[in-house]
Amino acid sequence: MAEFGELLWEPSPDRVNAANITHFTRWLAHRESVRFAGYHALWQWSVSESEKFWRAVWDYFEVGPPVESAAVLASREMPGARWFPGAQVNFSAHLLRQGEDERIALISLSESSPAREMSWAQLRRQVAAVASSLRGMGVSPGDRVAAYLPTGPEAVVAMLASIGIGAVWSCCSPDFGAKSVLDRFQQIAPSVLIAVDGYRYGGREFDRREVVRDLVARLPSLQQVIQVPALRESMELGREIARTDWSSIVQPQTSPEPIEFPALPFDHPLWVVFSSGTTGLPKAIVHGHGGTLVELLKATSLHMDWKRDSRIFFFTTTGWIVFPYLVSALLQGATIVLYDGNPAYPDSAALWRMAAEQRVTHFGTSPSFVSLMSMHGISPRREFDFPDLECVMCTGSPLTPESFAWIYDNVRRDLWVCSVSGGTDVVSGLVGGVPTLPVHNGEIQARCLGIPVEAWDDEGHAVIGVDGELVITGPIPSMPIGFWNDPDGARYRESYFDLYPGVWRHGDQLRITKRGSCIISGRSDATLNRHGVRIGTSEIYRSVNLVEGILDSLVVNLELAGGRFFMPLFVELAPGTVMDDALEQEIATRLRRDCSPRHVPDRIYAVDSIPYTITGKKMEVPIKKILMGRDPDKAANRDIMRNPESLDYFVRFAAEQRDYPS
Repeated sequence: MAEFGELLWEPSPDRVNAANITHFTRWLAHRESVRFAGYHALWQWSVSESEKFWRAVWDYFEVGPPVESAAVLASREMPGARWFPGAQVNFSAHLLRQGEDERIALISLSESSPAREMSWAQLRRQVAAVASSLRGMGVSPGDRVAAYLPTGPEAVVAMLASIGIGAVWSCCSPDFGAKSVLDRFQQIAPSVLIAVDGYRYGGREFDRREVVRDLVARLPSLQQVIQVPALRESMELGREIARTDWSSIVQPQTSPEPIEFPALPFDHPLWVVFSSGTTGLPKAIVHGHGGTLVELLKATSLHMDWKRDSRIFFFTTTGWIVFPYLVSALLQGATIVLYDGNPAYPDSAALWRMAAEQRVTHFGTSPSFVSLMSMHGISPRREFDFPDLECVMCTGSPLTPESFAWIYDNVRRDLWVCSVSGGTDVVSGLVGGVPTLPVHNGEIQARCLGIPVEAWDDEGHAVIGVDGELVITGPIPSMPIGFWNDPDGARYRESYFDLYPGVWRHGDQLRITKRGSCIISGRSDATLNRHGVRIGTSEIYRSVNLVEGILDSLVVNLELAGGRFFMPLFVELAPGTVMDDALEQEIATRLRRDCSPRHVPDRIYAVDSIPYTITGKKMEVPIKKILMGRDPDKAANRDIMRNPESLDYFVRFAAEQRDYPS
């Protein structure tokens, strides 16, 4: 077994000297007359002098005219902090300010098509054409443009065009069923839908025309549909509505138009991204142009060390926050590499082959993918050379010591393994990589600059060396500007500030080591994290409980040794119903159709009743703790339960399991 804390890699002096963060600290020494004895001293300054730090980010990356520190933060109250009041920015304009040159901006691949390249000049022309078309359709600042698209150039162009004209962007990937998409898009009432008719995954075609028809029928706000053909030439929409094809809007009808994106208020809504829906409908999280811009400029440069000659790949769907994070590599002039399809098709080495062929410098994936490689005995270094590969990035769940070791043993020795933990909520990492620090096994290198992260014990005291609740004790620019349809902010406050008023509770269990590195041991809330993708329990319940014979259900995901996962579903059956193969198949089929294949549990068990509190909340977190081996009396308080006898099954279940299947 690999051990926590073992030194795995140190950056060379040349690498430290060339790092973006090194250039930034030299600039700070000249500009602010401040010098730091290492990264952790820089982090401490960035959170204790947050106005000076974020002003430095603003000036260093030339976001706009210089500002004084006193003008950076109008209020420190959380929620409600106001950053850079009066400033105007445009996120898309910054992403595209690299110019009209013929350098490659993006490379896209899929299971069924070879690599396609798009230059910066082509990208700018396509974005300008789509922006002009959207304006012609009547889209105005503040209108919502929704997309149902796979990971490809169309999603990049549509996103940049929409937010560039001030519209609010939102996207779901086409492996989501109609119900999951409607749970999201019905909240924001989009006027335009950009939709694909299907996709390919694992060598199979998946027709999504029926889903698109359902979306059109149940989104009355829609005024226009733009079809992106993938499998078919056309599709019926089911009701009279204006429609056009992607090909007719992506190419300029006349001579190329200059991009004219308006300067927008710092907090103008940029996009709506959705939580996984643990306690009801997914939260519609709204980020602003300015806060997202300054955070991602900082993160992609100072933490990820992306540069003009970098080639950045991250395996992601368009509905995950990692997709816009990947696109933000354009802020540094880097080339982004997009892949659509099964990461293990036609064989388990597919992504590594792609990385070698496309000369990827930064390879992004999830810990579950690394575990998959390990379980199948894949060793990329035996088949491929990676002379350009500098970094393997992992996010979505904690990277285990065994996975760290596998990367160094099977990919490359001289490699920066960058583990990042943050989330959709803040559009970035809270703890993550630092290119000038060593890598220790099982540990995330440090807390991110400008983000006052602490681990708190049950009494609300900051602790070092033991697990605590991950909290953010001060405002950061990329916190949501609010939730959609939450005018008084009640749901926003309930989501992050319910436990510690005025302090952000993130929902992760964090340990900060004495050397300043971080260990995330898992979620402290009930969100499922399966194969690097967060899944909301309520999405599963809404589908499972519609199956005839199912009265109630409860699902948890267990993080096991070696990076394995086990996601059991417990169901309460109606009288006379039997848990047989046919019922299990019906549940799995419904979850695949309504949600996605990732929502299908590993095993299904029948129970007498589902545990609830007196106030009617399902006891997901206590059940997970019991199944993970915690003392039942410490994991659950029977005195606050509506049906305390229901715990007995789970206590027996945990005691009888010698090793959970995976």
